[in-house]
Amino acid sequence: MSSPLSRFALLLLTLALAACDDAARFTQAEPGEALSGGQATVLRNDRNAFSLPSANLSAERRLDFAVGNSFFRNPWVIAPSTTTARDGLGPLFNTTACQNCHVRDGRGHPPEPGDSNAVGMLVRLSIPDQPYLAKVIERLGVVPEPVYGTQLQDMAIPGVAPEGKVRVSYSTQTVTFKDGHTVQLRRPSLDITQLGYGPMHPDTRFSARVAPPMIGLGLLEAIPEAAILANEDPDDRNHDGIRGRANRVWDDAQGKTVVGRFGWKAGQPNVNQQNAHAFVGDMGLTSTLQPKDDCTAAQVDCLAAPNGNGEGNEKEVSDNILRLVTFYTRNLGVPARRDVDAPHVLAGKNLFFQAGCQACHVPQFTTAANTAQAELASQVIRPYSDLLLHDMGPGLSDERTEFSANGQDWRTPPLWGIGLTEAVSGHTQFLHDGRARNLLEAVLWHGGEAQRARDHVLTFNAEQRAALLAFLNSL
Repeated sequence: MSSPLSRFALLLLTLALAACDDAARFTQAEPGEALSGGQATVLRNDRNAFSLPSANLSAERRLDFAVGNSFFRNPWVIAPSTTTARDGLGPLFNTTACQNCHVRDGRGHPPEPGDSNAVGMLVRLSIPDQPYLAKVIERLGVVPEPVYGTQLQDMAIPGVAPEGKVRVSYSTQTVTFKDGHTVQLRRPSLDITQLGYGPMHPDTRFSARVAPPMIGLGLLEAIPEAAILANEDPDDRNHDGIRGRANRVWDDAQGKTVVGRFGWKAGQPNVNQQNAHAFVGDMGLTSTLQPKDDCTAAQVDCLAAPNGNGEGNEKEVSDNILRLVTFYTRNLGVPARRDVDAPHVLAGKNLFFQAGCQACHVPQFTTAANTAQAELASQVIRPYSDLLLHDMGPGLSDERTEFSANGQDWRTPPLWGIGLTEAVSGHTQFLHDGRARNLLEAVLWHGGEAQRARDHVLTFNAEQRAALLAFLNSL
């Protein structure tokens, strides 16, 4: 976290802001601004800040939260096993427990250069869209790689070959501020080795994705759809260069296309479906929503492996377990902000608005009155996201479509809790693939619709950069 600015530097910064006609004018914290999650906000800022139940959960509801946490945290085992409630792992998988990627419910990170242990990051796969596979694209959002599917799984049970290993290397480029300060940005390159089922399709698209933090998911789910769509502007009617649009994705339970909210490209519509897809994709665990193991026709040993399905139609993740895990992931509380009235934080907030960052990182919403849970209803929340897709330019492109998102499109990630990343996760690696080693690098990777804001930040001097980072670290 940045050191507070000196009084003299703050005075100069205040005068500079006052000289800008279009600058925001925040001189004190807004009412309730520290309570990012409304009444669900938790008052803790240590390494466990992301793992607490929403503050407004009753004692009875906290029991369900604790049981859901146990299924999120504890490892699953290979079937058959005497641990029938937790068996069925694999045949192909990336990890044995949700918590392994979302350590303390926080943010994952890419493997270190030369390391092939990619827990905390996975790699999505697909090939270019094929018109004759329109139904597949409608439901999956992509055309799977024919042999390896939609996700590379680097682990497997005995008797089944893992799909491959992932290594990451980096090249660097220099960005220079107006005052001469330079920042080295690193660009990742993936190397997929030890392929277990032969070569991949020559046009395979790869997208590295680190595990996002788990806080506030139920509150994001409770934002009225109309409030999200109100910020859409694909034709840039207001001429601000921002063309946000919602992703339209397949809802497994409803059997129709709806607005996407979750995932790096907003490819999932709700928390329950996000969890079901993570269970089958990350751990090879079936559920009613995802009833088949993630094996392709070419993976014969995978298809023949034993599973943990129960009697009748009961899947490896029972409806009750999925319900409890969904309750847990809906109710991980958002930590309160820190230092909202500090002069250097308010100065940084003014600069954030002056640069236009709030056009995508929308500060505030009110959740719907009628929600999945009463505790999530009618809350004034401050996620700093519009949940919409934005073209972030070629620098961040993964060249991979996902439903209506193209390679350069990414959902605006919520910023709440971002200043606690190091305390919770032990690192400060940001963006979808963890390439940014700190918040300033993350800002400087912004392009496309965010190019104007990024270029404005490049005019900031040392005091202004420190103030902007102080604001971001207060979130």
